[in-house]
Amino acid sequence: MNDRVFTAYYRSPSVGILELKVSDTGVTSITFVRDSTANAATASHPIMDKLVKELDLYFSRELKRFSVPLDLASGTRFQRQVWEELQRIPHGETRSYGQVAAAVGNPRAARAVGSANRTNCVPILIPCHRVISANGGLGGYSSGVHIKKILLELEGVRRDFGV
Repeated sequence: MNDRVFTAYYRSPSVGILELKVSDTGVTSITFVRDSTANAATASHPIMDKLVKELDLYFSRELKRFSVPLDLASGTRFQRQVWEELQRIPHGETRSYGQVAAAVGNPRAARAVGSANRTNCVPILIPCHRVISANGGLGGYSSGVHIKKILLELEGVRRDFGV
């Protein structure tokens, strides 16, 4: 990862404030901010500008696939395999933890897929919110299952998740 990191705060219309971090290579992290006093200033950087534009389009339901580059320096081989597989889940669709595990060649690793989801540093861009329990329930989400439900509904997934 490049040493230069730029930070900005993005006020989303539905999931609150997101802290965005980018390097000269790509997006390094997106964090859901619980502090409503976070500044919504935008750092001036071409990748940050593209990220903000794509988030605007995503939240207005005009973007189904992100093209902004990612800078993912961390993660084990298995985690990176899971993150790549998550990016293959089409907008508006879901997969179970077990289905993702099978897709990465380890059908008995559903719990490890959940762990890889928790370590995803760029949620929304790598859509870990699209992974649900085998019984159709939401499962977990590190920023809260209510946010997971909002993101799925934003993408047109209509189900009673009981949240």
